[in-house]
Order: sequence, then C-alpha cells, then structure tokens
Amino acid sequence: MLEVRQISTGYNDTQVLWQTSIHVDDHEIVALMGPNGSGKSTLMNSISGLVRLWSGQIIFDGVPVHLLPPYRMLALGISHVLERHRLFPYMTVLENLQLGCGPRGTQAQIERGLDRAYRLFPRLKERQSQTARLLSGGEQQMCAIARGLMSSPKLLLVDEPFIGLSPHMREEVAKVIQAVNADGVAVVMIEQNVEQALALSHRAYVLREGTIALTGDSQQLRASTAVQDVFLGRRRADPVPAA
Repeated sequence: MLEVRQISTGYNDTQVLWQTSIHVDDHEIVALMGPNGSGKSTLMNSISGLVRLWSGQIIFDGVPVHLLPPYRMLALGISHVLERHRLFPYMTVLENLQLGCGPRGTQAQIERGLDRAYRLFPRLKERQSQTARLLSGGEQQMCAIARGLMSSPKLLLVDEPFIGLSPHMREEVAKVIQAVNADGVAVVMIEQNVEQALALSHRAYVLREGTIALTGDSQQLRASTAVQDVFLGRRRADPVPAA
C-alpha cells in the first residue's frame, strides 16, 4: 500500500531524515518508535505531505504522493491524526467530526462517517453538542481519531495516540485502533511506550538520529532486547530491508 523510498528531508537547513525507507502493507498496524528527536513525526508528516522531501519518493497505491499538495491526500485515502488532538476548541464535537470529510464531503459521506464514529466511540454521540475544549483529554483523542476516520481512509496515520491518557483510556483507544484495523484500515502510529506499541502493532520500525536503526515483526522485537538497545544508544543502525 505505502512505500517510502530512501527519503531525506528536514526544516530549513537542518536535516532530520537521511535516506529513510519503510513500507506498509494492506491491513497492517505499523509502529514508529524511537527516542525524542529521532525523526518519527517528520517521517509521518512527510507521508501526509506536511513536510516536503529533499530527495526520495513516497508511493501510495501506485501514486507518487510526494509530488502532490497535502490537501490531495484525503481523497486518495490518507488521513492524518496529529499529535495532541488539534481539535477546533470552540466548535462542537459534531462540527469537528463533520470537518473530517473535507470541503467536498457529501451528506451521505458525513452520515456514514458519523455512524462509524458513534459506533466506535459511543461517548462522542453523548457529547456531540459540547464544545471540544470541554472534553477530557481522552475524549479529545477519541474525537481526533474519529474525525480522521470520517473520510473512510485506507491508511490512518496517528501521532502519539496515547499521550497523556489514563490507563483505562489508553485501553479504550487501543481497542478502537484494533477495531479500525479489523475493518480494513491500515494504521501507522507513533508511540513512545515500547510495550504498548509492540503489543498493538504487527511490525515496527525504530528510528535513531534520522535513520532506521531496527525493524521487524513486533512480537519478535518484543521478545528481544534490541529495541531497548537502540533507545539507549547501544546499537548502530542496521541496513534498511528492501521495501
């Protein structure tokens, strides 16, 4: 579904990623992990077009999306849930959700999206007339993920879905990510909690200093010390497998 091929990019004169490659197959949950500043969000922002590439390619369903502006991603089937919710605080839950269909969303698309959102997050239906700023942190994360699903994406990018959540709310959000994936949506998520990320995902990539230091089956990585070695700086970057 998604191939990120040897991309390099950064901000102004500061390079963040060096020839980084990953791939995502249909129906997969893929975790991006690594120490702070390793390039995880830059990689995700590159996929959704928020960061332009210096070199390399990003191919989604055969389309070179690195050549397209960010607003085209929604129609192609890529939806990005940014870190820390990024809701419109003075708009209602319903209004925030409706925006997830984009400016060309039809009434039928909105109705289908709301039905899915309220099925996955019944609490949002109870809060639909409430302004987003009055929601708890967990409810805001629910709303952000539900908004990302309104367009019926093929690929959902989620940056730090569990940040600041209580253990109970983390469990609820994890169940929703699994349910979304079971519905056929591929998921790429950034998560700092190694145990949670590996328990939830099928495969994982660990970044360090802008390169892929480690990749593999999540359950195999969970059973080894390799991920901890990367986080602690005891493992040098391995060659990236062919995408």
